[in-house]
Amino acid sequence: MGFEATYADFSVGPARVGNADVRLHRARFAGSHLALSAGGSVTLEFEVADPEDVPQVTLTVTALVSKAGRSLGYAPMDVFLQGEPVVEDLTVPGGGDLPQDNVLAVPGHLLKPDVNTLEIRSSAEASTMLWLYRVTLDPVWERGRSERARTAAAARDSVFAYRTELRPAHSSSAHWQPAPRLLFHIDRGEHSLPAQLGWRGADGAETAISFQSNMSDFHGCRRDANGTVHEYRGRVTGRWAYPEGVGQVPAESLYRFHTEEGWGGGWHRAHELRLLVDDGGSALERVTWRDQRGNSGVAVLHTLETEAEVTEVGASGEHSAAGEVARNLLDGSRSKWLVGDDTALLDFTLARPAAVTSYVLVSANDHPDRDPQDWTLHGSHDGRTWTPLDSRTGEMFDRRHLTREFSLRGTPKAHRHHRLEITRNAGAREIQLAQVRFLEGPAGQGFTGYYQRHDEGPIGYRGTPVAVASPTRPPAAASRVASELETAVASLTETAHALSGLAARLRER
Repeated sequence: MGFEATYADFSVGPARVGNADVRLHRARFAGSHLALSAGGSVTLEFEVADPEDVPQVTLTVTALVSKAGRSLGYAPMDVFLQGEPVVEDLTVPGGGDLPQDNVLAVPGHLLKPDVNTLEIRSSAEASTMLWLYRVTLDPVWERGRSERARTAAAARDSVFAYRTELRPAHSSSAHWQPAPRLLFHIDRGEHSLPAQLGWRGADGAETAISFQSNMSDFHGCRRDANGTVHEYRGRVTGRWAYPEGVGQVPAESLYRFHTEEGWGGGWHRAHELRLLVDDGGSALERVTWRDQRGNSGVAVLHTLETEAEVTEVGASGEHSAAGEVARNLLDGSRSKWLVGDDTALLDFTLARPAAVTSYVLVSANDHPDRDPQDWTLHGSHDGRTWTPLDSRTGEMFDRRHLTREFSLRGTPKAHRHHRLEITRNAGAREIQLAQVRFLEGPAGQGFTGYYQRHDEGPIGYRGTPVAVASPTRPPAAASRVASELETAVASLTETAHALSGLAARLRER
């Protein structure tokens, strides 16, 4: 085939490159780009295995001309391949504003086997600086391949630390004051860095920020728990590949979730989600983000409880002729249990002893006067000797199919058998319920939210905690190898598509 994904990313120092060696002349790294003085140049040497397969190359040079005070700058750009001009005196538009993607068509006959030389040069007549951000080269049939490889490589370093500052809102004359360091990491396996990030702490403080595309800086706003609003900004001070960097905060600050996406009427397994946002404040309550590919998501964190499995249920009576039997209490549907009496017993046997911390009752479909009002929940080890666990009087269900959860007081003890003794209802001669469930203690932090891919509609998104064995974090080297393997798989997939396209074109000849 032609050549590998080829790029040079000058938004980081040292430059992040693929299939390239870089030489500089009268150019220096300036934090988020290379700054080329008049006559300065950047030379990329890259390898091409078989130039016969490449009729044309798509070259993208992302650059910007610095301003001369408040006036537009002047720094025309020349591009050469093997010393042959591709373009001369190209003026990059929008001097001093935003970097521009300059897309050029390079004739394939300029390529040669093995090492090729691309030179980007600022004119000797330039009066301001040429700022160079990145360069990508692709065979014309595979435009965008190198940019995808570049962003995937950049996303491997997904743990960020920022030095931050605050100043009061609407007080542009006030000085910026130092604020606590921000450390964050968000990854759901899509190799894309965040463009925007927002979060809310358990104390009510809220923050929303937006990043430079190279992640060097952010700007945003913050509202403290007491309601005070600030401008908020930061400058990157550290960047690592996961799990490096996360050891700077307590292990419980890093959330890892098994996730599911809801679409097509069901839930489907998705990538693991990792969340870490540490701004020196309280624990996370909500996180929102949009990545650089235009995908966005929301995760609202909450405590999950484990439902105890019930294997048997018995009742003092049931309406068998209508199918309104005690077993219906366990099936999760809207079918019900009905007994022709104003008092009743329900006995439940669990799959194993469980320290129940709460239980759930769901009202049935009709006749509110059949709802339980007074009852006692008992626990037992053997199903013969019972201990009262919770008593309720005067309880009401104000609508049909209403789910109510009742928490037990005190330290829970494990019981395998539970009895619900209903001693009074709302006035009818019958008692009915649609569902009874038993919940154990907290199973960890889960989340509920949504996810929306670029140009698609929103879908459901939810997660349950990953059970992390000790040690809690894998070795950094293993993590980097895994990430590199994932990138290699993506590259091989793209190569397969390219070969398939080439084969199709050969058959047409």
